Formats: sequence, C-alpha cells, structure tokens
Amino acid sequence: ILLHYIKLMKIKVPLLPFVVYKRFLKNSWSISWPMLLIMTFEFLISLTDVYIAGTIEKKYQAAVGFTSQFYFIFIVFANALTIGTVSVLSRQFTANESNLPNNIFSIVITTIVSGLFLSISGVVLTAFIVPLTNIPISIKPISINLLQLYAAGLMFHFLLINTNGILRACGNIKKSLVTMALVCILNIGLNFYLVYHTTWGYKGIALSTIISLAIGSIINLYFTYPLLKGFNRYIINTVKKVISIGWPSGILQISWQLGGTVLFLIISLLPAHQVEIMAAFTNGLRIESAIFLPAFAFNMANSVVIGNLLGKKEYKEAFTTGLITAFLAVIFILVLTVIVIVNAPLLTSFLTTNAIVKNETLKYLYIVMLSEPFMAWAVVLGGGLNGAGDTRGVTKIVVLSLWLVRIPLSYFLGIHLQYGAVAMYWSMNMSIFIHTIFLTRRYIKAEWLSIKV
Repeated sequence: ILLHYIKLMKIKVPLLPFVVYKRFLKNSWSISWPMLLIMTFEFLISLTDVYIAGTIEKKYQAAVGFTSQFYFIFIVFANALTIGTVSVLSRQFTANESNLPNNIFSIVITTIVSGLFLSISGVVLTAFIVPLTNIPISIKPISINLLQLYAAGLMFHFLLINTNGILRACGNIKKSLVTMALVCILNIGLNFYLVYHTTWGYKGIALSTIISLAIGSIINLYFTYPLLKGFNRYIINTVKKVISIGWPSGILQISWQLGGTVLFLIISLLPAHQVEIMAAFTNGLRIESAIFLPAFAFNMANSVVIGNLLGKKEYKEAFTTGLITAFLAVIFILVLTVIVIVNAPLLTSFLTTNAIVKNETLKYLYIVMLSEPFMAWAVVLGGGLNGAGDTRGVTKIVVLSLWLVRIPLSYFLGIHLQYGAVAMYWSMNMSIFIHTIFLTRRYIKAEWLSIKV
C-alpha cells in the first residue's frame, strides 16, 4: 500500500535499493535498543507506583492515576523543549557546528530556569486546581498532597528529560541509559522503603520520585559537561529556534494530557462504580504503557536518526530509514500486544484484588490492544517528522483526532447513550485509526525533507 501510494503521489524521493536496507536497519536499531531499555525503566517505575498504591487501598490507586495526568501537564514544557533540542542539536552535531557547546549551554540554562519557575507554580496552583475538579471527594486530598510533592521536584525532572535529549542527539545515548538505570533502581527501592517502612506512607510514592530524579539529573550534568567544552556565551537565537520547533509538541502534549484528564472526568459521570472504573482505567493505562513506551522509544530514536541524516544532507537515507524504523516498531509492538492479551488476567490480578476493578481493567485491555500496532506506526512516523522539524503538522493531526473524535465520542456513546466505559475504549481506538491514516499520508508526501532548521 505504501509503495503504491508513493508511486501515485509521484514522490520525488525514491526508496533506496533493498541491498542497502541492512545498514539503515543497523543504524536505527543502534539508537532504538537503548531507548527501549530507557522506556522499560520508566515503565517499571510507573507500574511500581500503581502497584504500591493498590496495596494500600483503591482510592490511592485512583489518586495516583489522576495525579499522573496532571503531573505530565506540568512537565509538558520540558518534553516540548526536548523535542526542539533534539531536532536542532542532532543536525548540528553531524554537521560539526562550531557553536554546538554554546547552544547546549544555552539550552541547559533555559531548562533549569523554566523548571524552577514551573516547580514553584505547580506547588502553589495545585491546592486551587484540584478542588475545582469533580473527581470523587475521597481522593481529592490525596491528589493534592501527591501533586504538590511531584511539583516540588519538577526542576530535576526538567533537567533529566532535557539532558537525556542532548545526550542522544549528540551520540551519547548509552550514557543516558546508564543514568536511567540508576534512576529506576533508586526510585523502585525508595518506593518500597518510604511507603512501607517510614511515616511518609502513600506520600513516599512521590518522594521516591523526587530523590531519584535529583540524583539522575546530577549524573546527566556530569555526562553532558564534556559537550560544553569551549562554551563562552548564552545564545538566545538558539533557544528561540528550539522553542519554535518545540511549542507545537507542547500543545500536542497538553491536549493529550488534558484529554486523558477529561476521560477521567467523564468516568466520574458514570451512574455506578466510578472509583472502581477510574482505578481500572489507571491500571489499563499503566499496562498499555508497556507497549506505548517502547513505541515512544522508537519515536525518539527515529527523531535522532532522521535529524542526524538531514544534518548530513542525506535525504533519501532519511526518508527510507524513517520507514524502516516504523516497520521495526510495528513488529516489536505486535509481539508485545499478543503477550499482553494472553496474560491480561494475570497482569490485572497483579495490580488489584478488587473484582470490579479487575473486570473493568480486562475490558479496557481487550479492546484498546486492537489499536496498538496502528498507534506504534503513527507514533514512530511522528517522531521522524518531529526530528525534521515538522512538529506543527504532527500536532494538528493528533489534536484534531483527539478533540473531534476521541473526547466527543467518549461522552456521546459512554454517557449520553449510556453504553458506559466500553464505548469510551472504542472511541479511543477510533481516534488512533484516524490519526494514523493522516500521519502516514503526511510522511509519505515527503514535504518535511525541505524544512530548514
């Protein structure tokens, strides 16, 4: 289908001969496998949070799911800044740009200042925002306490995310891998210790995150320092360029996280078992992240690979490698999807002992897993477009599919027509199918190859 579409659209950038695919596959995999491990570490941290919260009581598990949605809204600027950072630095690194040390220094300073500002803002605003939501009253005070603690560590998370982006854009992804392995071990170990063996209780879930992020950001600064050799000034134009590329991704991530939060609020409108379904939705999202995070690993790998190749002006190679990475991701995700479906009862039993929560989690998994290969394809091609600087195109497609398909359909079918949570899950699938079609079309047209960064 892809080859036919390329011929039909008369694409000016032809695919390379099959005999050279092996080199590009090796190039893509060399960045993808460390990212896969990094995403695995993040998944284990997230899963541990949900598991520990579930061993205390279901309301804590529901609160962890709700606060995670809000927390990622706080760090959206860091993620957007990192996307712009990778797009700019990956090209400059392969092009041997002389201002690279100054550009890295400028980005690091911007990250620290913005992280500190949003950390303070998050701590202050949390107490005003959460009470305005219509989540069950039993989880509001828990959510406020968790969110304020998470917000206190925002600066460290900002710095860790962005320095990870700098390292992978500049050919040091294995150093980033070392850092994230240590963060994972620290976070999980402290989680169990602080929750079960100190007076912090459920707050230990957030405190363990803060401590591990602080240590990880310090390690990453140490790894980044050699890249700063010779820096002597702050370059505002570089920061403007990074923000210009990154802000559409910021809008996308805000929309996505707000969409997730709205889904939680729609669940709260169900006539019965709102807390149980909310906890099940949290569990389902965490298990699904076992698939989403590897897909996002290929997304970030594709961004770096395409950025590096465009920096060397190897346009045909960039186009072909992006497709190869996407195919590689789909194969990987298909295997994971089958594993999750086959082991769904075991996974849900691990996360909860509540019969209603378990049953609702299984419904989520059996429905949403159908769209995972499509999600992987779209996410990875989107990463390639981000690496080329075409963040606005990706944002437009994903945001429209979210707010014109997923959210309206979830409310209309789930609440108005009273088909319940199952209808919400099918609406999520539908939005994935639609934005996959349009992202594929945008990539294959190859207009992103001419974007200047």
